[in-house]
Order: sequence, then C-alpha cells, then structure tokens
Amino acid sequence: MRLRHAAVAAGLLTLLCVPAQADDTRDIGRETLAPNDGWAPAGGGTTGGAAADDAHVYTVTDRAGLVRALDGGSDTPKIIRIAGTIDANTDDDGRRLDCADYATDGYSVKKYLAAYDPRTWGQAKPSGPQEEARKASAARQAERVVLPVGSNTTLVGLGDDAVLKGASLQVRNADNVIVRNLELRDAYDCFPAWQPNTGGLGDWKTAYDNLWLNGATHVWIDHVTASDKGHPDEKEPTYFARNYLRHDGLLDITGGSDLVTVSWSRFADHDKAILIGNGDSVTGDRGRLRVTLHHNEFESVAQRAPRVRFGQVHLYNNRYVVDDGDADYRYSLGVSTESAIHAENNAFTTPGHVEAADLVKSWNGSALHASGTLFNGYPVDLLALHNAYNSGSERDLTADVGWTPVLHGTVDSAAAADRAVARDAGAGRLR
Repeated sequence: MRLRHAAVAAGLLTLLCVPAQADDTRDIGRETLAPNDGWAPAGGGTTGGAAADDAHVYTVTDRAGLVRALDGGSDTPKIIRIAGTIDANTDDDGRRLDCADYATDGYSVKKYLAAYDPRTWGQAKPSGPQEEARKASAARQAERVVLPVGSNTTLVGLGDDAVLKGASLQVRNADNVIVRNLELRDAYDCFPAWQPNTGGLGDWKTAYDNLWLNGATHVWIDHVTASDKGHPDEKEPTYFARNYLRHDGLLDITGGSDLVTVSWSRFADHDKAILIGNGDSVTGDRGRLRVTLHHNEFESVAQRAPRVRFGQVHLYNNRYVVDDGDADYRYSLGVSTESAIHAENNAFTTPGHVEAADLVKSWNGSALHASGTLFNGYPVDLLALHNAYNSGSERDLTADVGWTPVLHGTVDSAAAADRAVARDAGAGRLR
C-alpha cells in the first residue's frame, strides 16, 4: 500500500514540530536501514534522525521552514518532513526568484560571451570584470539554493508528491543521514562558468548537484527521484560551440565519502547522473567510496550511471532505459582509476543505435565484474563485449575486482528486477 498523503492543515506555521505518532500509522521518519542492505549499515548502521526527540521533528512547507529545520547542518538528531513542493529559489517571504534577481555588478550573459569569446580572448582562464561579476552573482544564488544537511538527519517526503525544486542538498563531512521518498528536481545554475581548456574544446562548468555527498559517511538514499525536470539542458542554447549546461550531477559521491546505499530510486533525463570519486589523483579515496546501488532506474541518462574511481561499488538489480530520442547517449558504467565495480543482474533496454558494447566505458580502469546482464531481453557478457569491441582504443578489463559483496539482500534475476524497478522505484512509490 502506498503511503497515504499527509494532509497539511490550513493555517499551519511554516515550521511545525510534530509529536511522535502514538498509533500504529507508519512513520517513515523513524525507519532505519535494515542490516546488510548494502554498504551503509556497515560499521554501526544508518539510522538518520530516528532518535530525534519531539522538539526536533518538523513538517515544512517552504524554503524558510526547511532552512530553519536543517539548522545550518547541525548534528542534532532531527526528522524533517517535506510536504508539497518547496522551491529553493525564493526569498524569505516566499517570493519566487529568477536569475535576474541574483545578477549583480553588471553581469549579463551577453557581456560575458563577448568578453570571453575564444576568437578574441583565446584559451586563457576567464578573468576581469565580467568573470568577477559572474562569481558574485553565483554567490548570491548559492546563498539560496545550497542547503547543508548535517549528521543524524532524516529528510523524507510526505505522501506521493513531495518535491524539492532548484536546491542542491549537500551532505558535507556529516555522518548518519537518510533521504527518502522525495523528488529532487532541477538544481539549475544561473551562472555557468566557461572553462576554455576542458576537453580540448572548452566546456561550460556548472555548480550544483541535486544531492552531493562530500566526506559523508553512513548515508541511505531511498525512493528518491532526481532529474532536470523543468529545464532540460538539451533545450539550452549553444555558446562557443558547446551546450550551455545548467546542471551538474544528479548525485555525486566524492571527497572520501563512504558506506552509502542508494536503493529504489530513479535518475532521469540528465547528462551526467552519478559520479563516485572525483579525481584520478585523489589517492586518499583508497579504501573508501564503498557504495551499493540496487533496484534503481536510469532512464534517458547519457552517462555516469555511475562512473567510479577507487571505490568498491556493488551494482545489482538496476534497470537502464535508453529511449529512441537519446541521441547523446555515451555509456552507462564508467570504469575509472582503481575502481572495483561488482555488477550483477542488471537489465538494459536500448534502441538500435546503442549496442551492448557501448554500455561500458573505461578510463584507466583495469577490472569489472559483470554477470547476469540482460540486454534487450537477452543475456550478454558485458566484459567480453567491451574487451572485443574496444581492443586497441582501451586496455582490456579483467573480471577480478578483488572483492565479493556480502552486504546485500536477495539478488533477483535481471528480468524480475527490471519489472519490479519499473513498478516501484522513485519518489511516491514507497511501499
């Protein structure tokens, strides 16, 4: 049975302390991660704000209330329930803010493009008045949309329509966090930066992930939907021969984050979905970045589903769907420096222009365990196909990733998981 929609009575204060429920009605805010459900229960478990006293249980309906409940990312145990849609791009009175409201010091896209056109500016890093104005404008937006989540916090959506729009939730150097039953939509950057030397041709750099774990430990993300809904990057213009990107990742797990489980979530309509490990030279990530992703759906995601450096990542019973119109699809599984991905019983559905050999991409990777893969309804050997297809352009991958997962629930067949995930993954589908 789906969660009953929680009615928000007229006249509620923006921020409301809610007493613990006395009857047998399910309270997902008090629920904790089951033992052995991936990496997150290891080393003491993941309970979020389940221990919060009644004074630190909140129902919030707007940005101002959410900010007060988050308490600047404090470690105080807390349960925060989001009701309805909260837009981070609002002022303290709830007035909607757009990019023009953040722009300052004479910044404009037109002036920025004129100042740093490679034909006249060259390949140097942007500097000068327009770049400084862009930074100042970006800082004004960041004050509104960056929301810090501290240790011992549970953040849940009420009912089947809880949405956090335009925000970048950031779990930085925090432990024991749960995010569940919530749609994270459109972390839109008003002020992308031009980076002339990125990728050889230059590229636009955006600032915000929908959810960013940086130095975070013991995190459970469950029944979350993350997308660019409302402002797809494919609709943005092209400047300097590059798409004017407005979004970064849907979920990035970096900075030595560790012991993370991502389950029954949906990642959709985006370019770079999930990055685990943010640099080939960040050797301090060795022994960390242990992540489980199970029963998630990746639909119309061009790449990074996920891309992994260093981490031991268990990837099982996930569903991948590439639609006919996804002309920009690049790959799903990114095997990067010292990564150890153990992928089993995942299902891929693609149109004719995407072949099974396209599903894996390697940058300095050496190994990939891939078993039980279903491709358009047929079993395939992803590792063999990758090695055969990419021989000469990428080094062959071995099947020995150096570890075997033991912390997990039942691993279903790829076909059974494909059906279950299509039915139950994402916000509003918590059973």
